[in-house]
Amino acid sequence: MSNIVKKSLTAKIGPSILNANLSNLTDECVKLLDNGADYLHLDVMDGHFVPNLTFGHPMVSCLRKDLNRLNRTAYFDMHMMVSRPEQWIEPMKDAGANMYTFHAESTDNIGNCIREIRESNMQVGLAIKPNTSVDVVLPYVESIDMLLVMTVEPGFGGQKFMANMMDKVRILRQKFIDLDIEVDGGVGLDTIDTCAEAGANWIVSGTAVVRAQDPASTMKAMKQSVTNSICNRQ
Repeated sequence: MSNIVKKSLTAKIGPSILNANLSNLTDECVKLLDNGADYLHLDVMDGHFVPNLTFGHPMVSCLRKDLNRLNRTAYFDMHMMVSRPEQWIEPMKDAGANMYTFHAESTDNIGNCIREIRESNMQVGLAIKPNTSVDVVLPYVESIDMLLVMTVEPGFGGQKFMANMMDKVRILRQKFIDLDIEVDGGVGLDTIDTCAEAGANWIVSGTAVVRAQDPASTMKAMKQSVTNSICNRQ
């Protein structure tokens, strides 16, 4: 039996901070939170599982301490695009992560990784690349908090949204009506309706939010689209 308590679906918008000014990250995150971000999506890349290299737990720890010093609450969704994700569970917990999202393709023992994350008192996210069948993760859905369907190849920002990934979202939503389903990659005002109608309720958006002239109205519009779709399915 799963020990996960399912809740009613809500729309959540999580800007990807990889698209922000990393040299002034605390201020950038405060601005995103002030403009309506529900959570912060932090992309960790190791240069091995994906070709790009970003940051690790020391930066996450500094960001958490800075936000705490400013009395700012923020939910950190760690998107771990790394090989051997088990090795970073404890460091990310200690750094202040809230959700540890790892890739099904990055480990030979998905179940063990889920258990270790749960034992660390973080929430569990499980991600799949575009070429990975949704069947791979179906046996684990009842043991996780969120499932991330990548809508671009992980590793770099600015890629074109893969609309055919919505078939995976639809399958998941039909099978698991209360599962938090996240999409990440090329999501903006021009693609949000497609994501929402398919059943995604956690929305990662990088360039479309971070570089928007009005991030608040952009996130508000995206959230409203998802909320409308949730209401229409009830």
